[in-house]
Amino acid sequence: MTTTSGIPTTMRAAVLHGPGKLSVENRPVPAPGPGEVLVRVEAVGTCGSDVHYYREGRIGDFVVREPLVLGHEAAGTVVTCGPGTDERRTGRRVSIEPGTPCGSCGECRPGRYNLCPDMRFLATPPVDGAFCEYLAVREEFAHEVPDTLTIEEAALLEPLSVAVWACRKARVAPGDRVLITGAGPIGLVAAQTARAFGAREVLVTDVLPHRLELARAAGATALDVSRTPLSVAEYTPTVLLECSGVPAVSGEAIRTVGRAGRVVLIGMGGSEAPLPVSRVQNYELELTGTFRYAHTWPTAMSLVESGRVRLDSLVSHGYGLAEAESALTVATHDATAVKAVIYPQR
Repeated sequence: MTTTSGIPTTMRAAVLHGPGKLSVENRPVPAPGPGEVLVRVEAVGTCGSDVHYYREGRIGDFVVREPLVLGHEAAGTVVTCGPGTDERRTGRRVSIEPGTPCGSCGECRPGRYNLCPDMRFLATPPVDGAFCEYLAVREEFAHEVPDTLTIEEAALLEPLSVAVWACRKARVAPGDRVLITGAGPIGLVAAQTARAFGAREVLVTDVLPHRLELARAAGATALDVSRTPLSVAEYTPTVLLECSGVPAVSGEAIRTVGRAGRVVLIGMGGSEAPLPVSRVQNYELELTGTFRYAHTWPTAMSLVESGRVRLDSLVSHGYGLAEAESALTVATHDATAVKAVIYPQR
């Protein structure tokens, strides 16, 4: 059933009911509230967090306790506008920034809205995500994208934003030698972003040949650590971007960082990791974590539009909404899987 505006009253959504239990169901199309726009979702990337929730029903303290729609790397077209928004945005293509902060707390006011304690983030329990046909989004977090970007690139501005934020935290600058551990989607876009920020050399480590080849195609040097351990590679970075989330990997990588180097922990893995304290102290290393991003979409969009970052190389598989479960499990049976994209309108 559709309304006089042509917008359906119901939509399909891929709903997680528990570990390994995903079903496509009909739900009401949300009505955009004050300050919101309604987006027809056309592409959604699958993230490692989606896979964690699907497999285990939780990530750390975030636990799926009630049915949850997954997906937060989304893009689409604005189909209607709620009260107090610019109606001229109807028909515009947008990339969705998935976090909605409160805007008034002690973190939001200085601009650190990624650390807002009351953040509502798509596909983070109990907030439903974007594996659905329509999504109501606060207007300022629906970023208009130029026609030169594909809908897949618009969706993947979200993982690119993770890389932009990490490179900013690491203060990557011309002349830096960067080490990136893990050639998953984040590691691959981090390699391109570091080069765009001026790094003179980028080394990416992994154990999967096809991902290492993608790293080489992105202009990085690739190291298969199943053949050559990092400890004997004789590479001394000024910046470490740890993307694997594997505690043992991060400890080994920190030991290679040169004096006054910067270490940024990005990958989500174990809750604790061995820290080579003597290296941190004796070399005066700076070590920090990252949690999502803030104010990154304009930079991410510019990097893609200019050609300095290519996101199309990440997309390895595409699925309709009814195949959402396949998108979440493809990596278990296809070693070449990098990024699966779901097209909710299919």
